[in-house]
Amino acid sequence: MPGGALSPPPGPARQRRVTLLLLWLLTLAILGGFVVQRLRISTDLRSFMPTPTTPDQRLLMDQVGDGPGSRLLLLAIEADCPSSAQAACRARPAEQRDAMLAALSRGLAASLEKDDRYTQVLDGNIDLGALDGALLPYRYLLSPTLDTQRLDADYLSDQLQQRLDDLSSPAAVLLKDLLPRDPTLEVLKLAQRWSPPRQPQMRDGVWFSPRGEALLLVQTRAAGFDPDAQQRAVDGIRAAFARLPRHGEARLTLSGPGYFSVVVNARTRDQADWIGRVSTVGFLLLLWLAYRSVPSLLLGALPVASAALAGLAALVLVYPEVHGITLAFGFTLLGVAQEYPIRLLSHRRAGEDAVASARGLWPLLLTAIASACIAYLAFYASGVNGLQQLAVFTITGLLAAGFATRYLLPHLLPARVRDVAEMPWLVRARALVDRLPRPRWVPLLVAAATVTMLAFAPGPFWQNNLAALTPLPQDLLLRDARLRAALGAPDVRYLLVIGAATEQGVLARSERLAPAVAALVRAKAVDAIELPSTYLPSVATQRARQARLPDRATLQASLDRATAGLPFRRDLFAPFVDDVETARTAAPLTPARFAESPLGQRLAEMLVRRGDGWLGLATVSGVHDAAAIEAMAARQGADVHLLDLKSAAESLVAAYRVRILKALAVAAVLLVLTITLSLRSVRRAWHVLAPMTLATFLVLAVERMAGIEISLFHLIALILAGGLGLHYALFFERDTGDPAEQRRTLHATLVCVASALLVFGMFAWASIPVLRAIGLTVGLGVAFHFCLSILMAPHVRRD
Repeated sequence: MPGGALSPPPGPARQRRVTLLLLWLLTLAILGGFVVQRLRISTDLRSFMPTPTTPDQRLLMDQVGDGPGSRLLLLAIEADCPSSAQAACRARPAEQRDAMLAALSRGLAASLEKDDRYTQVLDGNIDLGALDGALLPYRYLLSPTLDTQRLDADYLSDQLQQRLDDLSSPAAVLLKDLLPRDPTLEVLKLAQRWSPPRQPQMRDGVWFSPRGEALLLVQTRAAGFDPDAQQRAVDGIRAAFARLPRHGEARLTLSGPGYFSVVVNARTRDQADWIGRVSTVGFLLLLWLAYRSVPSLLLGALPVASAALAGLAALVLVYPEVHGITLAFGFTLLGVAQEYPIRLLSHRRAGEDAVASARGLWPLLLTAIASACIAYLAFYASGVNGLQQLAVFTITGLLAAGFATRYLLPHLLPARVRDVAEMPWLVRARALVDRLPRPRWVPLLVAAATVTMLAFAPGPFWQNNLAALTPLPQDLLLRDARLRAALGAPDVRYLLVIGAATEQGVLARSERLAPAVAALVRAKAVDAIELPSTYLPSVATQRARQARLPDRATLQASLDRATAGLPFRRDLFAPFVDDVETARTAAPLTPARFAESPLGQRLAEMLVRRGDGWLGLATVSGVHDAAAIEAMAARQGADVHLLDLKSAAESLVAAYRVRILKALAVAAVLLVLTITLSLRSVRRAWHVLAPMTLATFLVLAVERMAGIEISLFHLIALILAGGLGLHYALFFERDTGDPAEQRRTLHATLVCVASALLVFGMFAWASIPVLRAIGLTVGLGVAFHFCLSILMAPHVRRD
């Protein structure tokens, strides 16, 4: 009968097979429905970071995605001539082009200000709505004018004379409605004070870059590293731009951490999807070529599907949210599970019952499953939520795949199959393997070569810089640096941290720090440092300014003297007098009250509660001398310091790695004990563990000689490769004395190796650094594990 053909089984047996298959599929469908209903995907990258141990690390974790710099989107609008009107467009005067871009900038800003997804939109145009009507009287408590000037007749006379000059200028339209309530223009002073510290050049009332682009700063409500929410924010900006008149004559460019998270998410998903589709087709084709049986191929996929759904079900039962990275890495690590049905399919003898074949394989297969689960327990022992999810998913999946292969799959496989041991090419391949020399010095040679390569490898061993793993093209990073410099946007690396027992303590300390910050700016050590007190002075300062405000009668008398001889109606400034009286008698403005203004979110990001105390986070722009800033902070005392988020992140990564390495060391000890007890022989355990250990270190050595610095993702990939290599060594070590069985072992291993190289070889060619690291490491690991498992396995006994 042709290979893979089914002989008609007896009626009851066939019915049992059909019933079992339907029950299995029904169970998978129920699990799938349960997962679909309960699964909630999280994108918070902090789930994959360890518990911080230092104050700077704890602040870093809070600021990842939620910090003031991470929510900022940088927008540029530049002229883009349609192909149908290139000549006319290029001939347009620069003034007309700038006017068009400025109109687009104002229109986009006006549209985004009405959208709840954005907390602040700046385009250089003075925002008179930064304080709502109810808070307008507080402008005299917020502005520093009263620190050096009283509202007396001389000052008011000078201000009103300036307003007369302003009313005869193009600014008259802006001042017409503002003048009765604010003749000293405190609102404009505050708007300028709250604009970015280092502003771009102005044209037509909006910001422009040196390259002629209209510029905007947009702060999102969503966290910077929430790709889904940032995607909605980016889509909202693009949709608003597309609704503007003449948008077809311009091009909108975005940058910033939130936009980068969208780009990374999209690029990673696209490449992973493409690799997944191609590798799935390739894997199915490989299995068909290996077994030439469509029923076996389809049935062999059921344990893997069971692994995935069982792992997902365990996750949704244990965790309220599952991280997307858990799923991505988890499905990758479940690649070990595909070996279980392959082993069963390859090791079946002609005419042998599948149940008997599974029973004979089970002790060794169970050892392999238990060993892989022990290795993945290292993730759980790391104490990191994301890695613990990964451990739950993979361990549950491997157990489900293994027990499904042992107790369910054999009852569904065809009764008669072709024995792969009779394939002519496999006979020749096994003979070649048996003729390979196995000198005792092979392990010593590999170990010596590994140590030598590790000793002379260039560069640092560990990769602590997370930015090096970004899949962003270099041109995007350069564009971000250019726009950030043009806009004077805050540096995402540095924060000046101010500590105090209360919010008011932070604001007061911020005020005392202002002169030292101004000195740094004058010395050109930094372009600007934006302190929390820039937005809201302390209550003490507000009360001091209140004390300098005149009462209603005094102010009215000063105003009467100031307006004498000027063409203003006597009652024109009644709203001004009312506002001053309100500011003089009102309770000082607190952060909670200020939160009701459009800038409330900005201040809330700069005041952070930490345990029993508070922190003020001052953003830093244009750092030219970080040492000078650190020295200034050191002179201020222990309550002020410069936080280098990059250094904090690197220290956190290093602590993360140490924790995982410790967990791996414990797992390695457990693995040695498990293999030794299972095989009941130290010598046999050596033939399994030695090639796996040497191959793992050989992968590290080769990658280090190639100049690759080892990251967390390389460690995860090494664990996966070690799990695959353990399978190879376990089955090659098994000496049945049957040459045909040895050929079946070689066939199963070759199919497993080919499938792993197919999938992870494609990963190695990906442009995403994380995928490339996993693909290269697993690909090399599979090759080295396979070769060393053969070279260090005992010879076949010949009868």
